[in-house]
Amino acid sequence: MIVCIAGLGLIGGSLAIDLRKRGFASSIIGVDNDPQHAAIAQLGGLVDETDTLENAVKRADFIILATPVDAIGKLLPQVLDQVGGTQKVVTDMGSTKAGMGRLVKKHANRRHYVASHPMAGTEFSGPLAAVSKLFDYKCALICDKEQSASFALKIVRKMYKVLNMKIIYMNSDEHDMSAAYVSHISHISSFALSLCVLEKEKDKKRILSLAGGGFASTVRLAKSSAEMWAPVFEQNSEYVIEVLNTYIDKLQLFKEHIEKNQRTEVNSLIREANKIQKILS
Repeated sequence: MIVCIAGLGLIGGSLAIDLRKRGFASSIIGVDNDPQHAAIAQLGGLVDETDTLENAVKRADFIILATPVDAIGKLLPQVLDQVGGTQKVVTDMGSTKAGMGRLVKKHANRRHYVASHPMAGTEFSGPLAAVSKLFDYKCALICDKEQSASFALKIVRKMYKVLNMKIIYMNSDEHDMSAAYVSHISHISSFALSLCVLEKEKDKKRILSLAGGGFASTVRLAKSSAEMWAPVFEQNSEYVIEVLNTYIDKLQLFKEHIEKNQRTEVNSLIREANKIQKILS
């Protein structure tokens, strides 16, 4: 199978490594609007060659859009315009889905497209961040499957099985709400904490000296790319604002109880929060 991967960063590059290594792709054509990223991906062996998106779609059997979500919104209709009358399959790796679904709902070739989201990643970006086994044993979400052709679903399911991922089916609105609570808020919290520390502690050496494991793990996501995450917050603003309001309410509770030296109430909040471990373990 000839695979086109548009977007050769962490996700696209990591896909390329394992789809080739595990025999899913016979050839991988890379597409990236950053010439340096394209060159690194080709020289590093992530892709066999690079080309324009239009040419790559003409030649490929399977097209994967792994760019930031605002770019996916621009590219997806263009790609679907090219696949009519073929068995070509299109999917995307974006972490917002409802807007994408509305964008192509009435497109004549909508059935060629499978809306998907592998729940995997790191705080790093670019082709040099690509790693093997990034997706192993994580969840892959497929949204609005009833709007996709069976031949398209078959290919996308096969890809995720090759990547050793557990497939979960959802509708796009459910996906965006869940992603806001389990993914998007984590990044906002990390960005906010990082800004707080940088504002209050001007001595960079002191930050480095005093930062323990808890702080480092909490702000790890603050290294994430603005180009990737700002469009996510914009496209999923309704649910992101909803979860932010809930998060702010919980912070306010901690603030009030600490101000009033209400240790019992603080203990109660912490113990209630501890219950998440039973779900995650």
